[in-house]
Amino acid sequence: MPGTSRVPVSLRDLSSVKKAAARRNPTLIFNLDLLRNIVFLWFFLRYFRKSVRQLRGRGILGSAIAFYRFIQRTAYGIFLNAPGIRGRVQTQVDEALRKLEDKLVPKGPGVTRHTALPSDGMTPEAIRAELTTLSEMHHAEWEKGQVSGAVYHGGKEVLDLQAEAYRMFAVSNPLHPDVFPGVRKMEAEVVAMVLAMFNAPQGAAGITTSGGTESILMACLSARTKAYNERGVTEPEIIVPVTVHAAFDKAGHYFGITVHHVAIDPITLKVDLRAVARLINYNTILLVGSAPNFPHGIIDDIAGLSKLALRKQIPLHVDACLGSFLLPFLSRAGHPAPPFDFRVKGVTSISCDTHKYGFAPKGNSVLMFRTTALRAAGYFVTATWPGGVYASPSLSGSRAGAIIAGTWTALMQQGEAGYLSATREIVGAARNIERGIRERLHPDLYILGEPLVSVVAFSSKTLNIYDVADEMSAKGWHLNALQSPPAIHIACTRPTVGAEEKFLADLEAAVQGVKLKGGEGKAASGDTAALYGVAGSLPNKSVINSMAVGFIDTLYKV
Repeated sequence: MPGTSRVPVSLRDLSSVKKAAARRNPTLIFNLDLLRNIVFLWFFLRYFRKSVRQLRGRGILGSAIAFYRFIQRTAYGIFLNAPGIRGRVQTQVDEALRKLEDKLVPKGPGVTRHTALPSDGMTPEAIRAELTTLSEMHHAEWEKGQVSGAVYHGGKEVLDLQAEAYRMFAVSNPLHPDVFPGVRKMEAEVVAMVLAMFNAPQGAAGITTSGGTESILMACLSARTKAYNERGVTEPEIIVPVTVHAAFDKAGHYFGITVHHVAIDPITLKVDLRAVARLINYNTILLVGSAPNFPHGIIDDIAGLSKLALRKQIPLHVDACLGSFLLPFLSRAGHPAPPFDFRVKGVTSISCDTHKYGFAPKGNSVLMFRTTALRAAGYFVTATWPGGVYASPSLSGSRAGAIIAGTWTALMQQGEAGYLSATREIVGAARNIERGIRERLHPDLYILGEPLVSVVAFSSKTLNIYDVADEMSAKGWHLNALQSPPAIHIACTRPTVGAEEKFLADLEAAVQGVKLKGGEGKAASGDTAALYGVAGSLPNKSVINSMAVGFIDTLYKV
């Protein structure tokens, strides 16, 4: 009606209150508005900078593709959780896990299960009999060289010596160096020997860890601490090739580090240096290269990464866990060896698994740093604990001194001559397999890149490579299935030496078997083919993640 306001009474009252407050204290409204604008501006700048970094690092096309894949994953995830679909998917997952449990967990009337402590301790004879039964359970025949990697066996002599060393130091713990001085000495000597192998400069340092994963975690943690202490970085990022070990993703998950995965060159399969350079920004705390990587056995361009690291003043980590005790002896064994160690100036840390081609017992790796300061950045120290001052160099507190003793034993028993001989044999076996595939199985199979160390990866343009993997599995071979792209690899070890011809003959038969079954271009049907065929086709990996969680759960079923 004429003369009436359209504003509700409650809002008219609120407006009056606001105006009255402004008359009483005009700075109050100004301060609230200013605070609101500051908060808005902070959020705007924060996400604007992230958007700029995204566009600069990935480009407009790359960012658009990433956004499309995000939408695709999200939409597929919603579809999988839709009523009627979720139940069917879960039923299939449960069925797959049931088959897995039947395969892994022994069942039947003749199986003895120990789910509680025996009322009285078993006799030594009974324990030995039980251990013998457990050791004789059906397993892949690694002794015949039919297992890819997994078992890095240095021979009976070193194994016997390690067993003696383990017994001598079975109760030792390097957390107490005053109680076990011999373990402290051996650990320091192991680190010193590995540093020398990788041409570490004066002032370099290192630690031992439980394996490659912990070495990688500690390298990332040290880089994160260094960046925070020196530059105040609170949103750390690392740049890695897509082929780098998954432990770097674990480090990102554990330590709140954003992990940028960079594509590899489609021909060389080495990390794309230009893509790395575009992603570097203020928050970048670490660049990473592999020597070699696990999937394809390719050594990244460490010298190229070093130039970037030096120019941007960013640490560079070389993951040599797999190359370990082969890389330092490659050139002396007559094989080409690109630069990879501390002679490359930009390299600030290197991880090396002694428990691979160093033939140490499982559970030992060495992480090397160019400086003691970078090593100390990974230490944990607290002086306020009621239990006393506590300090540790890695993630673990107590550690097995017996494993350190076994590692020291392997290094001393093999010596330079032993590792040089092992390098000639193992890398020679890998080259024999590579040459055999190129000459005898072309065009059905092709080699991925130019492998230089112990891993040979191969795929096919005409066959479903996972069907080939299943055929090889039926022949007793335990190989590694790869994805993106689909492929198989074999990591040669000491037992592989001498088994090259059997491998090639079985591979030829496997290829012919797939052809006879009509596997050219057709859907795969075996266990490996089913898993990786599904994994590669799903834009959302939640189903595969569920199966992986179920797999780990199955490992703990009695």
